[in-house]
Amino acid sequence: MVLTHLLARAGVEVTLLEAHQDFDREFRGDSLHPATLELMDTLGLAEDLLALEHFKASHFRFHTPRGSFTTTDYNRLDTKFPYVALMPQARFLDFLAERTRDLPGARIITGAKVVELLRDGERITGVRYGDQESRADLVIASDGRFSRMRRLADLPVTSLGASSDLLWFLLPRRPETDPPEADVDLYFGSDHYVGLLGRPTQWQIGYTLPKGGYAAARQAGVEPIRRFLREHVSWLADRADLLTDFAQTTLLSVEIARAPRWHRPGLLMIGDAAHVISPVGGNGILMAIQDAVVAANELIPLLRKGLPLPEEALARVQRLREPAIVQVQDQQVRVERRIAANIAAGRPLAPGGVFRLLASLPAFRRRAALANAYGPGRPSLDPALITS
Repeated sequence: MVLTHLLARAGVEVTLLEAHQDFDREFRGDSLHPATLELMDTLGLAEDLLALEHFKASHFRFHTPRGSFTTTDYNRLDTKFPYVALMPQARFLDFLAERTRDLPGARIITGAKVVELLRDGERITGVRYGDQESRADLVIASDGRFSRMRRLADLPVTSLGASSDLLWFLLPRRPETDPPEADVDLYFGSDHYVGLLGRPTQWQIGYTLPKGGYAAARQAGVEPIRRFLREHVSWLADRADLLTDFAQTTLLSVEIARAPRWHRPGLLMIGDAAHVISPVGGNGILMAIQDAVVAANELIPLLRKGLPLPEEALARVQRLREPAIVQVQDQQVRVERRIAANIAAGRPLAPGGVFRLLASLPAFRRRAALANAYGPGRPSLDPALITS
């Protein structure tokens, strides 16, 4: 959606196809990082976007059997937006869709499930959706971790390993009694941990399961989850019983994977279609949007000429973005391996003493915030490419 907007703002004719009738799917990433908000500000959209209901997360905290500590402090960043805006992704997408539909040359078509890639020899020249065809100088696949476009283009991903899955569910937020400092928090137990993301009226809660452990968890029911909340997130104990049925949960199968090649002649993959980011760090949206920024910088000057894009231009987008993706995914793999090792050894799922000591330093918390807020490489949109 971001790349559609950037292309249309630059005067490039663009059509976005969305397989569903709307964008309203629960338990997708909600995190709009400072880098994303700064991009929206560059586009003149931040003020209206932040007028929508959202939750400002200024810290990231760990709660362990050995105590609680803050690892990340966004307040220490030199930015107009020293926080992560937690906003349901559907609201963000609806907002961008509304602003994009008003641009000349932009079309957004919902209920358009792609079933075939159109080809002229080796070159991809468009797509078929339903009984319709859409021809294009460039097809961009941004359809997520289970990308149909990726399969149609025969561009498989290589799994890098994940040791856990997540069960997401919602509980009410009670601002009058909930801890005022809670925003993005991890609570560690002996075999599980939960992640909390604040919303204006709810807590979005992710409960970890061993990889492939969903069937066993479903058979055990919701009581083990409620018991974990009572023991480790005591201030949620008064509403743990509101989780009454497994139907209230949604399974997120955690994956970390990357396609060795993100492109074919006439086709480019971005976001989770090209590289599946796990929830660790909450930066999947940021990585995808930064893919869009780099793609816009590289491709808009060529697309304005109306000529078929050389595959080298698509390969360059991958070369520019891949080092950042590799760095983020390597860190996620290290976290997954540490968690798996702790569980196998029967050790508490808690950071070690050295990490806790470092987290006590303001400079460390600022550095962690800077890394999470902007990601590796920190690409910026070339303002000359967009019109007002």
